[in-house]
This record gives sequence, C-alpha cells and structure tokens, in this order.
Amino acid sequence: MNIHEYQAKKILQSYGIKVPEGAIAYTPGEAKRGAQRVAPHGPWMMKAQIQSGARADGHFLEKKAGRKGGIRLIKHRKDIFTEAEKMLGATLVTKQTGDKGKTVSKVYVEKYYNTKQMFYAGLIINRNIPCITLLITASTTNMLELAVNEPEKILYTNLGLDDKITDEQIDKILSFLHLDKKYRSGLSDFINQMHKAFLELDAIMMEVNPVGIDEEDNLIALDAKISFDDNALYRHPDILQLHDDSEEDDSSLKAAQYGFGYYKLDGGSIGCIVNGDGVALSMADMINAYGEQMACFLNVKGGVDKDKISAGIKLIMTNPRVEGILINILGGFLRCNLVADGIIAAASEVGLNVPLVVRFEGTNKDEAKDILDSSGLPVTQAESMEEAVEKLVKIMRESD
Repeated sequence: MNIHEYQAKKILQSYGIKVPEGAIAYTPGEAKRGAQRVAPHGPWMMKAQIQSGARADGHFLEKKAGRKGGIRLIKHRKDIFTEAEKMLGATLVTKQTGDKGKTVSKVYVEKYYNTKQMFYAGLIINRNIPCITLLITASTTNMLELAVNEPEKILYTNLGLDDKITDEQIDKILSFLHLDKKYRSGLSDFINQMHKAFLELDAIMMEVNPVGIDEEDNLIALDAKISFDDNALYRHPDILQLHDDSEEDDSSLKAAQYGFGYYKLDGGSIGCIVNGDGVALSMADMINAYGEQMACFLNVKGGVDKDKISAGIKLIMTNPRVEGILINILGGFLRCNLVADGIIAAASEVGLNVPLVVRFEGTNKDEAKDILDSSGLPVTQAESMEEAVEKLVKIMRESD
C-alpha cells in the first residue's frame, strides 16, 4: 500500500526526523491560509498530492494549470491562491502515471528551506541476501535510470534487523557524499530513525528524495515516499486508514472487495493469476527471460467461493492490454478445482478471446484438470511453471 507525501512526512516526523512545516489543502482558500500559518513571509513549496514520482517534471493536461509541473516554488503571498486554483482539479501526467495522468484533489503547501547540499536516501528489502539495504546517492534524479545507466553512483549498505548503522558505515557514506565528518552524528540519527520506522511499520520501501542539509546543518526530509506490506496491514490499522481509494483504479478496488490484490505493471501483454506475490515475481522473471513482459497480475487467496474467483478472473480477461493469460495455482487452502470452476464461469460471461495456459499443483489438482478438459474451452495445460510460460509465449507468437 502506498501513501501520499504529506502522510509519509508525518510518519517520519513522529520518529524524530525533521520535515518542513506544511499544511494540506483541498481548496485555494485552504492553501492560502495554510501557507500563512506555516511560513508567514514565504517563500513556499506547493506540491500536487498524487502517488507518483517525478511530479516536478510532469505536465498538466489542462491549459488552465499552466506550463509548470506538479511542484512549484511560490515567492509571493498573492500567488498562493492562484497557483492552487490552477492545480486543483487538473490532471497531472508524469513518467509514472501513464498518459491519462491523475487528478489533483489536494495540494501540500510547506515552508521553503535553503539547502547547502541534497542527496537521496532509501531503504528497500533486498530479497537476494536477504536483508534491508540502504541506498545513498548524491543524485536526486530518477533512481531506476541511475541504477541501470550509472550504478557506480549509488552506494549500497546492508543493514541488520536489530543493529544500528555502524560508525564505519557512516564514514563510508560521508566519504561517498563528500560530506564533512561533523555530520556523522546527524546522519547516523537520520538513518537509524528511518530504519526503525521501516521495521516497526512493516514497510517494503521508504525513500527520502531529497534529504536536504539546511543552513544550520540540520538534515531535513524535503520529500518522502513509503510503501507498506499489504499482508502486514492488519497489524497497523492506523496505517490502513491512510489508504486513498481515489488513487486506485476500478480493477484494483473490485479485486480488493473480494480480498484479492490486482496490480498493473508498465508495458507488457501477459496477464497472470497466481496465489502468492512470490509466485508472481518468479513468473515475471521467467516471462522476461522469454523476451515478454507481464501486464498485470491477480493474487487470489483461499477461503473464497467460485463466484469470487470468477469475478477476479474477469478483471484479467477484460484488461485490453492482455494478449495472453497465464494461471499458476499452488493449491493448498485454495483448492484448484475452485479456480477451474471460476475460469469456466468467467469465460461464459466475457468470452475467452486470448490464449490461456493453466498450471495446477496441489489440492484437487487432478479434479481441476478434468474440469477444464471437459469444459470445451481452448485451454492449454502445463505441468510446471516454466512449461506454462514457454507454451503461452509460443502460442502468442504463432498467432501474431
């Protein structure tokens, strides 16, 4: 689950990290009053609150919003109302939103800070080791592009679950960023506070981009983004309340009604149905190895009936980007025969106009295979995940 910048900053502040004074606003009037409250004499930063990176480099579809992006420096009090009026209700397009963009329903107005230096600090779960990895770079541009094109500009530091960052690790970061050792204590506290929040809140990604060093040598989170583990949200009802339904597309909301997770990915033409995010990641890697990409995937869970399974499957079948469907179910609490019944029910309603390959393993596997065999549907079955990927890619390419 993702949250907005202003929500992430409030969380970081509760862990002792300094953030700019700010106010959320849903109307131009609220923006003006909020700006005067947080910094009576300005200047201010006004930020469109959509869940997307690269807001500053984005553009609005509507002419009334002007040519500036979704993050604007405002120097004069008289311009606060005008700039908020331009952005609110307009559609912001960034590299991450797609061409349709996202509607800006609220803006965040905060005090502007002069900074002597800025850098990126992020925490992720490194599943290859496994551990939590701290990413540091002096660049505040697109991290994905940097990792691909200039990986030497990113410093990776592995952190333990219980231990704080060591003095040796801090010194390496200071040297990497060309920072004076007078920042050792402040930087150590900043990272340890991020690390503590990451662990206690079951985050899967946390980034501050940028971290700014102000004129008094304080480290400040000038922007913030946090993603949480959906499977751990039951432990954090306060975090769950921060969820913004307006950020979800209709398919994701419908899937959530049935207890499923529906995720759209950039590019790709293969829709997948699995029971487990780990299975989805493995399938994505296999699909990529065959030169294709996953368009979306549905994570179904046990404890549901045929009708809910059918409703979930229809979300994949009706996605216009999907040119082939791959279903990989490891039956346990979720019985394979229920999924087979759901496939037939969904196909009877919306049709089956793209290739479908199914791999069942586990509870009622043989019964599920018999159900599909006798259904008359053009479904291809496979005995392994790799065989399923190989068969689907071959069928898709032969039909081009």
